[in-house]
Amino acid sequence: FCHEPQDGTVLNSWKVVWVVLSEDGVEFYKKKTDSSPKGMIPLKGATLTSPCQDFSKRTLVFKITTEKKQDHFFQASHVEERELWVKDVKRAITCLQGGKKFARRSTRRSIRLPDTISLNELYTLMKDQDDGVRELKLEQGNRVFNHCFTGATVVEWLVSKEKARNRPEALMLATGLLNEGFLQPADDLAKEGAETGEQTAFLDDTNALYYFVDSGFFCEGYSSDEDVLLKEEFRGNILKQGCLLKQGHRRKNWKVRKFILRDDPAYIHYYDPAKGDEPLGSIHLRGSVVTAVEYVPDAKKYDIDGNLFEIITSDEIHYFLQAATSEERKEWIKAIQAVSKSGK
Repeated sequence: FCHEPQDGTVLNSWKVVWVVLSEDGVEFYKKKTDSSPKGMIPLKGATLTSPCQDFSKRTLVFKITTEKKQDHFFQASHVEERELWVKDVKRAITCLQGGKKFARRSTRRSIRLPDTISLNELYTLMKDQDDGVRELKLEQGNRVFNHCFTGATVVEWLVSKEKARNRPEALMLATGLLNEGFLQPADDLAKEGAETGEQTAFLDDTNALYYFVDSGFFCEGYSSDEDVLLKEEFRGNILKQGCLLKQGHRRKNWKVRKFILRDDPAYIHYYDPAKGDEPLGSIHLRGSVVTAVEYVPDAKKYDIDGNLFEIITSDEIHYFLQAATSEERKEWIKAIQAVSKSGK
């Protein structure tokens, strides 16, 4: 996330942070590997605003206002990420208001799933290309939902595959899959069910749309706070994202950029983490070569040393990048190599 605290003295100080939601607050860290947070936003008595329109040039922003009226702004990298966070933060606030503890993984206790049921195994079967729930392109009003299915379809599949004896039992299993994050609400009707009160509700309805959490789901057409038709290159699954230092092509200076890696089609997009969600550029990875390098011309001039790697595209364009650690460099190289071979 990008985060900006608003205390009346420091403005436009957006920073990339790692965020953790606990039962009574939102903790944010400078890096994922840090042991102690930079700060914590208490959620008791807090309110959440989404979408937040306080910034004309920033989209995908939501605002948490504490009981003491201090505003904290967060910017997600894509619509689905923002909506998942908004749903869970809202539920945490609701739980605190009722004097209860928020726990994301309370499915088994709250809906009494039998111990013999493995939601992980059920999800794997549901995603089977031949025998699972079919992902479809469905139209609703002036919007087109890709890689999704109806709530009624999930319930019917669970009954037909004898995973449940009847529709109410199947609905309980589907609610478990939704609560644990395996299934996600796609349209407004499904989202309303998922965000009503403390307990997530799955809808056995032909008009409620859902998608697999790691699918290539995307929506075209009118959206609540942006009117965007997603480009072909944004349609792949997000495999990896994070910040790297990138060397500029003209000035050869190095700047922190947020990178998002997608497959099918194989693209990596890079963004200014302090500005909106429009990418600064994209690298088509099909047929590219990525290798660790120990030396980059002009890097020493900018005190850039170690954990460097290079992407050479099929058009022979060279990109030089630096990871924070050698382990992170290894992970990026492995992920990009896999996508460059398999992605379109």
